[in-house]
Amino acid sequence: MAIKHFLQFSDLTLEEFDYLIERTRLIKRKFKNYEPHHTLADRTLVMVFEKNSTRTRLSFEAGMHQMGGAAIYLNTRDSQLGRGEPVEDAAQVMSRMCDVIMIRTFGQDIIDRFAANSRVPVINGLTNEHHPCQVLADVFTYIEHRGSIKGKTVAWVGDANNMLYSWLQAAEVLDFHVKVSTPRGYDIDPSLVAPGNTHYTVHATPTDACTDADLVTTDVWTSMGFEEENAARLQAFDGWIVDAAKMQRAKPDAVFMHCLPAHRGEEVSAEVIDGPQSVVWDEAENRLHVQKALLEYLVLGKLD
Repeated sequence: MAIKHFLQFSDLTLEEFDYLIERTRLIKRKFKNYEPHHTLADRTLVMVFEKNSTRTRLSFEAGMHQMGGAAIYLNTRDSQLGRGEPVEDAAQVMSRMCDVIMIRTFGQDIIDRFAANSRVPVINGLTNEHHPCQVLADVFTYIEHRGSIKGKTVAWVGDANNMLYSWLQAAEVLDFHVKVSTPRGYDIDPSLVAPGNTHYTVHATPTDACTDADLVTTDVWTSMGFEEENAARLQAFDGWIVDAAKMQRAKPDAVFMHCLPAHRGEEVSAEVIDGPQSVVWDEAENRLHVQKALLEYLVLGKLD
């Protein structure tokens, strides 16, 4: 089987995502029933972190162990990558010693260069431009709670960040619509959106974006690497909080999602994230299950 990477959401087809969703259902059910699922016995995942993480490290590391494999954690601060070893050289070496590699880094170009020199599948655990594993978990969570996401409307409230760009790719592949509302100056970068993507619209206010949405989602106002902009962002994002009033504009059965960590009182009110429409804890847990299905598929291909 040719090496297949998951560097951005558009790397896989609708058929492949349908398979992953069904495989995730199976893997999650077995996990809940304490049934062993050791399809990756004697396989090794290397995890390379340039950015800090809670959910990404825990979900990949636990998931690999639960499938009978091993996970090795590398931080660039304590590896040769942090001392200037070329990305291409590191990829050549690492990929000769393991079966799959997950990288959480800054620029998308870094992970693209790494994958181009890797003998094994490479997974994007987050870059500045894309966060495909999180959106895969979000899509699975929606399907789990409400059924097919095809034809549904997702409201994005916040800046144009890696989560939004992955949502826009998912909308194209899975055929749903994203209503986007970003503060002025934090708009979509056209170079990060596929030409001709008609699966999103831009709205002047977050209230407009939330109107009639099936799913409302947001993210912290200041992502990792942009901490020095925090004060300016707090001012620019005034009014972009997802609160009860905005959720009331969505459909009555709409769900609220947030990739976490969250800042109550900034991008989301406590009554929303801790309220009955919030599915953030299921969403966080589902990182584990979808990534187990993804690891299995990239390493072994489709299984019966």
